[in-house]
Amino acid sequence: MSRTIIYSYKEQEKELAFSYSQYRSIHEAVAAAEGIDMTEYLKMEQQVEAVSSGSKAVRDFRDSHFRKLGFGKIALAKKEHRGIGEK
Repeated sequence: MSRTIIYSYKEQEKELAFSYSQYRSIHEAVAAAEGIDMTEYLKMEQQVEAVSSGSKAVRDFRDSHFRKLGFGKIALAKKEHRGIGEK
């Protein structure tokens, strides 16, 4: 099931369809949508994860890296509850 990501890139609000079958995280999806190569970032993220004792260090590293790339808010849109037969 796909979801919608709401994000800002270089002070411009954007939306993107997202599915976990294509990407591991919403951050990878928005980077791909903007044409950013994540190879080096993913290597560094793995190193930070290996040496840190908690997930906070990885989260802080990810957030600061994406701010440097020009991203602002990155979040999944709230699910819309629809009735049976509604599209």
